[in-house]
Amino acid sequence: MRMNGTYGPEERAIVLERQRTLKMARSAHAYVRGNTLKFYEWLDGLPRGTLPEGPPIWICGDCHLGNLGPLADADGLVDIQIRDLDQTVVGNPTHDLVRLGLSLASAARGSDLPGVVTARMLEEMIAGYAAGLGEDEGDRRPAEPDVVRSVRRRALGRHWKHLARERLKGAEPTIPLGRKFWALDEKERRALDDLFQEKKVRRLVLALNGRSEEAEARLIDAAYWMKGCSSLGFLRYAALVAIGELESKRRLALVDLKEAVAPAAPAASDAEMPSDPAERVVAGARALSPNLGERMLPVRLLGRPVVMRELAPQDLKLDVDQFTREEAVRAAHYLAYVVGKAHGRQMETEARSGWRAEVTRGAGDGAPSWLWSSVVELAGRHEVGYLQHCRRYADHQAA
Repeated sequence: MRMNGTYGPEERAIVLERQRTLKMARSAHAYVRGNTLKFYEWLDGLPRGTLPEGPPIWICGDCHLGNLGPLADADGLVDIQIRDLDQTVVGNPTHDLVRLGLSLASAARGSDLPGVVTARMLEEMIAGYAAGLGEDEGDRRPAEPDVVRSVRRRALGRHWKHLARERLKGAEPTIPLGRKFWALDEKERRALDDLFQEKKVRRLVLALNGRSEEAEARLIDAAYWMKGCSSLGFLRYAALVAIGELESKRRLALVDLKEAVAPAAPAASDAEMPSDPAERVVAGARALSPNLGERMLPVRLLGRPVVMRELAPQDLKLDVDQFTREEAVRAAHYLAYVVGKAHGRQMETEARSGWRAEVTRGAGDGAPSWLWSSVVELAGRHEVGYLQHCRRYADHQAA
Protein backbone atom coordinates (compact mmCIF):
# COMPACT_ATOMS: atom_id res chain seq x y z
CA MET A 1 0.00 0.00 0.00
CA ARG A 2 1.26 3.47 -0.80
CA MET A 3 2.13 5.22 2.43
CA ASN A 4 1.41 8.68 1.03
CA GLY A 5 -2.23 7.68 0.59
CA THR A 6 -2.60 8.78 -3.04
CA TYR A 7 -4.81 6.68 -5.32
CA GLY A 8 -6.68 7.22 -8.54
CA PRO A 9 -10.41 6.29 -8.57
CA GLU A 10 -9.87 2.83 -10.12
CA GLU A 11 -6.93 2.02 -7.87
CA ARG A 12 -8.87 3.18 -4.81
CA ALA A 13 -11.77 0.82 -5.66
CA ILE A 14 -9.39 -2.15 -5.97
CA VAL A 15 -7.69 -1.42 -2.64
CA LEU A 16 -11.05 -0.97 -0.88
CA GLU A 17 -12.42 -4.28 -2.16
CA ARG A 18 -9.21 -6.05 -1.11
CA GLN A 19 -9.48 -4.53 2.37
CA ARG A 20 -13.12 -5.54 2.73
CA THR A 21 -12.30 -9.13 1.74
CA LEU A 22 -9.45 -9.24 4.27
CA LYS A 23 -11.60 -7.87 7.11
CA MET A 24 -14.30 -10.46 6.57
CA ALA A 25 -11.75 -13.29 6.43
CA ARG A 26 -10.32 -12.51 9.88
CA SER A 27 -12.96 -14.44 11.86
CA ALA A 28 -16.44 -15.91 11.55
CA HIS A 29 -17.69 -13.13 13.82
CA ALA A 30 -16.19 -10.48 11.50
CA TYR A 31 -17.87 -12.22 8.55
CA VAL A 32 -21.25 -12.05 10.30
CA ARG A 33 -20.75 -8.35 11.05
CA GLY A 34 -19.78 -7.51 7.50
CA ASN A 35 -22.34 -9.56 5.60
CA THR A 36 -25.75 -8.00 6.17
CA LEU A 37 -26.87 -9.10 2.70
CA LYS A 38 -26.60 -12.81 3.58
CA PHE A 39 -28.85 -12.23 6.59
CA TYR A 40 -31.58 -10.61 4.51
CA GLU A 41 -31.27 -13.17 1.72
CA TRP A 42 -32.18 -15.78 4.34
CA LEU A 43 -34.98 -13.62 5.69
CA ASP A 44 -36.43 -13.13 2.20
CA GLY A 45 -36.80 -16.89 1.80
CA LEU A 46 -38.84 -17.41 4.98
CA PRO A 47 -42.55 -18.27 4.69
CA ARG A 48 -44.73 -15.46 6.04
CA GLY A 49 -45.59 -16.02 9.70
CA THR A 50 -42.30 -17.75 10.59
CA LEU A 51 -41.26 -14.74 12.67
CA PRO A 52 -43.50 -12.57 14.87
CA GLU A 53 -44.75 -9.39 13.19
CA GLY A 54 -44.23 -6.44 15.50
CA PRO A 55 -45.60 -2.91 15.16
CA PRO A 56 -43.84 -1.16 12.22
CA ILE A 57 -41.26 1.15 13.80
CA TRP A 58 -37.78 2.42 12.99
CA ILE A 59 -35.37 -0.50 13.43
CA CYS A 60 -31.57 -0.58 13.21
CA GLY A 61 -31.61 -3.12 10.39
CA ASP A 62 -28.07 -4.24 11.22
CA CYS A 63 -28.27 -4.80 14.96
CA HIS A 64 -25.01 -6.58 15.80
CA LEU A 65 -22.59 -6.21 18.72
CA GLY A 66 -20.31 -3.72 16.97
CA ASN A 67 -23.25 -1.40 16.32
CA LEU A 68 -23.96 -0.84 20.02
CA GLY A 69 -21.85 1.31 22.32
CA PRO A 70 -21.43 4.59 24.22
CA LEU A 71 -22.63 7.72 22.44
CA ALA A 72 -22.40 11.30 23.66
CA ASP A 73 -25.25 13.73 23.16
CA ALA A 74 -24.76 17.37 22.18
CA ASP A 75 -24.02 18.22 25.83
CA GLY A 76 -21.45 15.44 26.28
CA LEU A 77 -23.72 13.14 28.33
CA VAL A 78 -23.10 9.48 27.52
CA ASP A 79 -25.53 6.58 27.11
CA ILE A 80 -25.31 3.14 25.52
CA GLN A 81 -27.28 3.28 22.27
CA ILE A 82 -27.31 1.95 18.71
CA ARG A 83 -24.40 3.63 16.95
CA ASP A 84 -24.73 2.76 13.24
CA LEU A 85 -27.96 3.28 11.32
CA ASP A 86 -26.94 2.66 7.69
CA GLN A 87 -29.63 -0.02 7.32
CA THR A 88 -32.37 1.67 9.32
CA VAL A 89 -35.92 1.38 7.98
CA VAL A 90 -39.46 1.38 9.32
CA GLY A 91 -39.89 -2.35 9.61
CA ASN A 92 -40.43 -5.42 11.79
CA PRO A 93 -38.61 -5.12 15.16
CA THR A 94 -38.12 -8.91 15.16
CA HIS A 95 -35.41 -8.47 12.53
CA ASP A 96 -33.23 -6.56 15.01
CA LEU A 97 -33.69 -9.32 17.58
CA VAL A 98 -32.69 -12.12 15.22
CA ARG A 99 -29.69 -10.12 13.94
CA LEU A 100 -28.53 -9.43 17.51
CA GLY A 101 -29.06 -13.07 18.46
CA LEU A 102 -26.90 -14.21 15.54
CA SER A 103 -24.16 -11.73 16.49
CA LEU A 104 -24.16 -12.89 20.13
CA ALA A 105 -24.08 -16.55 19.11
CA SER A 106 -21.18 -15.82 16.75
CA ALA A 107 -19.28 -14.01 19.51
CA ALA A 108 -19.88 -16.95 21.85
CA ARG A 109 -18.46 -19.37 19.28
CA GLY A 110 -15.45 -17.11 18.82
CA SER A 111 -14.92 -17.24 22.59
CA ASP A 112 -15.05 -21.08 22.56
CA LEU A 113 -18.13 -21.11 24.76
CA PRO A 114 -20.34 -24.22 24.72
CA GLY A 115 -23.74 -24.28 23.07
CA VAL A 116 -25.51 -24.24 26.42
CA VAL A 117 -24.18 -20.70 26.95
CA THR A 118 -25.66 -19.61 23.62
CA ALA A 119 -29.00 -21.05 24.72
CA ARG A 120 -28.81 -19.04 27.96
CA MET A 121 -27.78 -15.90 26.04
CA LEU A 122 -30.83 -16.05 23.78
CA GLU A 123 -33.09 -16.68 26.78
CA GLU A 124 -31.66 -13.64 28.59
CA MET A 125 -31.82 -11.62 25.40
CA ILE A 126 -35.60 -11.93 25.30
CA ALA A 127 -35.84 -11.10 29.02
CA GLY A 128 -33.68 -8.01 28.54
CA TYR A 129 -35.61 -6.87 25.49
CA ALA A 130 -38.90 -7.22 27.37
CA ALA A 131 -37.47 -5.17 30.24
CA GLY A 132 -36.47 -2.42 27.81
CA LEU A 133 -39.95 -2.37 26.30
CA GLY A 134 -41.57 -2.07 29.71
CA GLU A 135 -39.16 0.32 31.40
CA ASP A 136 -41.76 2.97 32.15
CA GLU A 137 -44.07 0.29 33.60
CA GLY A 138 -41.87 -0.08 36.67
CA ASP A 139 -39.11 -2.42 35.43
CA ARG A 140 -35.70 -1.62 36.85
CA ARG A 141 -32.77 -0.82 34.60
CA PRO A 142 -30.48 -3.88 34.58
CA ALA A 143 -26.94 -3.61 35.90
CA GLU A 144 -24.33 -3.04 33.21
CA PRO A 145 -22.09 -6.04 32.52
CA ASP A 146 -18.35 -5.48 32.96
CA VAL A 147 -17.73 -5.32 29.21
CA VAL A 148 -20.20 -2.42 28.91
CA ARG A 149 -19.20 -0.70 32.16
CA SER A 150 -15.52 -0.62 31.21
CA VAL A 151 -16.13 0.94 27.80
CA ARG A 152 -18.54 3.49 29.31
CA ARG A 153 -15.92 4.52 31.88
CA ARG A 154 -13.38 4.89 29.13
CA ALA A 155 -15.84 7.02 27.17
CA LEU A 156 -16.58 9.33 30.11
CA GLY A 157 -12.91 10.12 30.57
CA ARG A 158 -12.18 10.95 26.95
CA HIS A 159 -11.50 14.38 25.48
CA TRP A 160 -10.41 15.82 22.12
CA LYS A 161 -6.77 14.82 22.68
CA HIS A 162 -7.79 11.15 22.85
CA LEU A 163 -9.76 11.41 19.61
CA ALA A 164 -6.87 13.22 17.92
CA ARG A 165 -4.36 10.64 19.12
CA GLU A 166 -6.48 7.73 17.81
CA ARG A 167 -7.77 9.18 14.57
CA LEU A 168 -5.07 11.68 13.64
CA LYS A 169 -2.00 10.27 15.40
CA GLY A 170 -1.29 13.61 17.00
CA ALA A 171 -2.97 16.87 17.93
CA GLU A 172 -1.56 18.90 15.04
CA PRO A 173 -4.29 20.38 12.82
CA THR A 174 -3.71 18.08 9.84
CA ILE A 175 -4.90 14.63 8.82
CA PRO A 176 -1.84 12.42 8.21
CA LEU A 177 -2.06 10.45 4.97
CA GLY A 178 -1.24 6.76 5.07
CA ARG A 179 -3.02 3.47 5.67
CA LYS A 180 -6.35 4.91 6.86
CA PHE A 181 -6.47 8.40 5.35
CA TRP A 182 -5.93 8.96 1.62
CA ALA A 183 -5.36 12.09 -0.40
CA LEU A 184 -8.27 13.77 -2.17
CA ASP A 185 -8.38 14.75 -5.79
CA GLU A 186 -9.16 18.36 -6.72
CA LYS A 187 -12.85 17.65 -7.34
CA GLU A 188 -13.31 16.07 -3.91
CA ARG A 189 -11.52 18.87 -2.08
CA ARG A 190 -13.50 21.54 -3.90
CA ALA A 191 -16.79 19.78 -3.09
CA LEU A 192 -15.89 19.59 0.60
CA ASP A 193 -14.83 23.24 0.69
CA ASP A 194 -18.21 24.20 -0.79
CA LEU A 195 -20.10 21.95 1.63
CA PHE A 196 -18.63 23.59 4.71
CA GLN A 197 -19.72 26.97 3.42
CA GLU A 198 -23.38 25.90 3.52
CA LYS A 199 -25.35 27.58 6.30
CA LYS A 200 -26.95 24.40 7.66
CA VAL A 201 -23.56 22.68 7.88
CA ARG A 202 -21.88 25.60 9.64
CA ARG A 203 -24.88 25.96 11.96
CA LEU A 204 -24.67 22.33 13.11
CA VAL A 205 -20.90 22.36 13.67
CA LEU A 206 -21.04 25.64 15.60
CA ALA A 207 -24.06 24.60 17.67
CA LEU A 208 -22.43 21.32 18.70
CA ASN A 209 -19.38 23.24 19.85
CA GLY A 210 -21.34 25.85 21.80
CA ARG A 211 -20.51 28.73 19.47
CA SER A 212 -22.73 31.42 18.01
CA GLU A 213 -23.50 31.61 14.30
CA GLU A 214 -21.11 34.56 14.04
CA ALA A 215 -18.17 32.31 14.88
CA GLU A 216 -15.77 30.96 12.28
CA ALA A 217 -16.04 27.35 11.10
CA ARG A 218 -13.36 26.71 8.51
CA LEU A 219 -12.35 23.47 6.82
CA ILE A 220 -8.59 23.17 7.29
CA ASP A 221 -7.95 19.61 6.11
CA ALA A 222 -9.78 16.58 4.70
CA ALA A 223 -9.04 13.08 3.46
CA TYR A 224 -10.74 9.98 2.12
CA TRP A 225 -11.28 7.66 5.09
CA MET A 226 -10.79 3.94 4.61
CA LYS A 227 -13.03 2.81 7.46
CA GLY A 228 -15.61 0.22 8.40
CA CYS A 229 -16.67 -2.72 6.26
CA SER A 230 -20.14 -2.00 4.90
CA SER A 231 -19.05 1.50 3.84
CA LEU A 232 -15.98 0.37 1.88
CA GLY A 233 -16.42 1.28 -1.76
CA PHE A 234 -18.68 4.25 -1.04
CA LEU A 235 -17.87 7.87 -0.29
CA ARG A 236 -16.28 8.26 3.17
CA TYR A 237 -14.37 11.35 4.28
CA ALA A 238 -12.84 12.79 7.42
CA ALA A 239 -12.91 16.58 7.67
CA LEU A 240 -10.98 18.68 10.19
CA VAL A 241 -12.70 21.96 11.02
CA ALA A 242 -11.27 24.90 12.95
CA ILE A 243 -13.84 26.70 15.10
CA GLY A 244 -13.33 30.02 16.84
CA GLU A 245 -14.58 33.50 17.65
CA LEU A 246 -12.70 36.75 17.97
CA GLU A 247 -10.55 36.84 21.09
CA SER A 248 -11.31 33.20 21.95
CA LYS A 249 -9.21 30.10 21.71
CA ARG A 250 -9.68 28.05 18.55
CA ARG A 251 -10.84 24.46 18.85
CA LEU A 252 -11.00 21.63 16.37
CA ALA A 253 -13.84 19.38 15.27
CA LEU A 254 -13.47 16.07 13.41
CA VAL A 255 -16.40 15.43 11.07
CA ASP A 256 -17.30 12.08 9.52
CA LEU A 257 -19.03 12.15 6.11
CA LYS A 258 -20.46 8.83 4.96
CA GLU A 259 -22.42 8.02 1.83
CA ALA A 260 -25.93 6.70 2.45
CA VAL A 261 -27.21 3.96 0.16
CA ALA A 262 -30.40 1.96 -0.29
CA PRO A 263 -30.94 -0.47 2.60
CA ALA A 264 -30.87 -4.25 2.37
CA ALA A 265 -33.30 -4.39 5.31
CA PRO A 266 -36.92 -4.74 4.17
CA ALA A 267 -39.33 -1.96 5.09
CA ALA A 268 -42.94 -2.47 6.14
CA SER A 269 -45.30 -2.44 3.14
CA ASP A 270 -47.01 0.79 4.19
CA ALA A 271 -43.94 2.45 5.75
CA GLU A 272 -43.60 6.20 5.41
CA MET A 273 -39.92 7.05 5.11
CA PRO A 274 -37.85 9.73 3.38
CA SER A 275 -36.93 8.65 -0.15
CA ASP A 276 -33.48 10.22 0.17
CA PRO A 277 -31.14 7.63 1.80
CA ALA A 278 -29.31 10.22 3.94
CA GLU A 279 -32.57 11.70 5.23
CA ARG A 280 -33.78 8.16 6.01
CA VAL A 281 -30.64 7.39 8.05
CA VAL A 282 -30.94 10.60 10.06
CA ALA A 283 -34.67 10.06 10.69
CA GLY A 284 -33.97 6.53 11.94
CA ALA A 285 -31.13 7.74 14.15
CA ARG A 286 -33.31 10.39 15.77
CA ALA A 287 -35.95 7.77 16.58
CA LEU A 288 -33.60 5.02 17.79
CA SER A 289 -30.53 6.83 19.13
CA PRO A 290 -31.26 10.42 20.15
CA ASN A 291 -27.66 11.02 21.27
CA LEU A 292 -26.46 10.31 17.75
CA GLY A 293 -29.41 11.67 15.79
CA GLU A 294 -29.09 15.18 17.16
CA ARG A 295 -25.50 15.32 15.90
CA MET A 296 -26.29 14.24 12.32
CA LEU A 297 -27.25 16.07 9.16
CA PRO A 298 -28.25 14.79 5.69
CA VAL A 299 -26.30 16.58 2.92
CA ARG A 300 -25.40 16.20 -0.77
CA LEU A 301 -21.79 15.73 -1.78
CA LEU A 302 -20.57 15.10 -5.32
CA GLY A 303 -24.19 14.52 -6.29
CA ARG A 304 -24.69 11.73 -3.74
CA PRO A 305 -26.61 11.52 -0.43
CA VAL A 306 -24.22 11.72 2.51
CA VAL A 307 -24.71 11.69 6.28
CA MET A 308 -22.56 14.17 8.17
CA ARG A 309 -21.84 13.88 11.89
CA GLU A 310 -19.28 15.36 14.21
CA LEU A 311 -17.33 12.66 16.01
CA ALA A 312 -17.36 12.91 19.80
CA PRO A 313 -14.43 11.58 21.85
CA GLN A 314 -16.92 9.49 23.83
CA ASP A 315 -18.20 7.54 20.79
CA LEU A 316 -16.74 4.06 21.15
CA LYS A 317 -17.49 0.71 19.57
CA LEU A 318 -18.38 -2.19 21.84
CA ASP A 319 -15.80 -4.63 20.49
CA VAL A 320 -15.82 -7.98 22.27
CA ASP A 321 -12.86 -10.22 21.51
CA GLN A 322 -13.54 -12.75 24.26
CA PHE A 323 -16.56 -13.45 26.46
CA THR A 324 -16.57 -15.40 29.70
CA ARG A 325 -19.68 -17.51 30.34
CA GLU A 326 -21.13 -15.10 32.88
CA GLU A 327 -20.27 -11.99 30.87
CA ALA A 328 -21.83 -13.43 27.72
CA VAL A 329 -25.18 -14.00 29.42
CA ARG A 330 -25.19 -10.61 31.20
CA ALA A 331 -24.20 -8.80 27.99
CA ALA A 332 -27.00 -10.50 26.04
CA HIS A 333 -29.56 -9.31 28.59
CA TYR A 334 -28.25 -5.75 28.78
CA LEU A 335 -27.73 -5.13 25.06
CA ALA A 336 -31.18 -6.49 24.22
CA TYR A 337 -32.52 -4.14 26.90
CA VAL A 338 -30.90 -1.22 25.03
CA VAL A 339 -32.60 -2.34 21.81
CA GLY A 340 -35.93 -2.82 23.58
CA LYS A 341 -35.67 0.70 24.95
CA ALA A 342 -34.97 2.09 21.46
CA HIS A 343 -37.94 0.21 20.01
CA GLY A 344 -40.30 0.87 22.91
CA ARG A 345 -39.94 4.66 22.90
CA GLN A 346 -41.59 4.65 19.47
CA MET A 347 -44.69 2.73 20.56
CA GLU A 348 -47.84 3.80 22.33
CA THR A 349 -48.44 2.09 25.69
CA GLU A 350 -51.01 -0.39 24.34
CA ALA A 351 -48.90 -1.36 21.32
CA ARG A 352 -45.82 -1.76 23.51
CA SER A 353 -47.65 -3.95 25.99
CA GLY A 354 -49.08 -6.14 23.22
CA TRP A 355 -45.71 -6.51 21.51
CA ARG A 356 -44.05 -7.38 24.80
CA ALA A 357 -46.56 -10.18 25.36
CA GLU A 358 -46.09 -11.45 21.80
CA VAL A 359 -42.31 -11.47 21.83
CA THR A 360 -42.09 -13.30 25.18
CA ARG A 361 -44.69 -15.95 24.29
CA GLY A 362 -43.11 -19.39 24.62
CA ALA A 363 -40.11 -18.04 26.56
CA GLY A 364 -40.94 -19.83 29.83
CA ASP A 365 -38.54 -22.72 29.23
CA GLY A 366 -35.80 -20.94 27.31
CA ALA A 367 -35.69 -18.73 24.25
CA PRO A 368 -38.82 -18.74 22.03
CA SER A 369 -38.59 -21.39 19.34
CA TRP A 370 -38.67 -18.82 16.49
CA LEU A 371 -35.55 -17.10 17.87
CA TRP A 372 -33.63 -20.28 18.63
CA SER A 373 -34.35 -21.96 15.28
CA SER A 374 -33.58 -18.74 13.35
CA VAL A 375 -30.21 -18.22 15.04
CA VAL A 376 -29.23 -21.89 14.68
CA GLU A 377 -30.01 -21.91 10.96
CA LEU A 378 -28.31 -18.56 10.37
CA ALA A 379 -25.21 -19.59 12.33
CA GLY A 380 -24.85 -22.66 10.11
CA ARG A 381 -25.33 -20.69 6.89
CA HIS A 382 -22.82 -18.05 7.93
CA GLU A 383 -20.25 -20.65 8.97
CA VAL A 384 -20.44 -22.20 5.50
CA GLY A 385 -20.32 -18.77 3.88
CA TYR A 386 -17.32 -17.78 5.99
CA LEU A 387 -15.31 -20.87 5.04
CA GLN A 388 -16.10 -20.35 1.36
CA HIS A 389 -15.09 -16.70 1.67
CA CYS A 390 -11.77 -17.72 3.27
CA ARG A 391 -11.09 -20.23 0.50
CA ARG A 392 -11.67 -17.56 -2.16
CA TYR A 393 -9.42 -15.18 -0.23
CA ALA A 394 -6.66 -17.81 0.05
CA ASP A 395 -6.90 -18.65 -3.67
CA HIS A 396 -6.67 -14.95 -4.53
CA GLN A 397 -3.61 -14.52 -2.28
CA ALA A 398 -1.90 -17.50 -3.89
CA ALA A 399 -2.59 -16.27 -7.44
